[in-house]
Order: sequence, then structure tokens, then C-alpha cells
Amino acid sequence: MSRICQITGKRAMVGNNVSHANNKTKRRFEINLLEKKFYIPEQEKSVTLKVSAHGLRIINRIGIEEAIVRATRNGFIKK
Repeated sequence: MSRICQITGKRAMVGNNVSHANNKTKRRFEINLLEKKFYIPEQEKSVTLKVSAHGLRIINRIGIEEAIVRATRNGFIKK
């Protein structure tokens, strides 16, 4: 599985390393991705998701059930 947040859909970005002499070489800006296990009390089961730090804040704010519904609707989680 690739390094994509399953809640927000964030991916790595591409940019340049710029030296003091202004030479530019390509680089990747990776996201802060964590593999977390969440318990869903209504279904009495746990799910493991790859989420970014921003995705964790969203889950804390709206709840795991609503976050999974939104992510499925946006196509970030396949069922």
C-alpha cells in the first residue's frame, strides 16, 4: 500500500533541494504517516488505518465513525 492518508487523502509532494550555489535537485516531501488501530464501539471491532497527523486531529474532532464515512464517500477508503 502506498503512503497515502486514508482519512484526508494527503500524499507526498515534490519539490527541490536548493543549495547555497542555487543548484536545484528534485526531492520528495513525505507526509507524517502513522499506522493506528481504532476501536469502533457500535460495530464492536477494531480497524487499522494509515493516517497522517492531521487525520488524527480530524478523528479526534468528528469521531472515528464519521471520519470513516467521509473517507469512504471521498474514495480514500475502499470497502
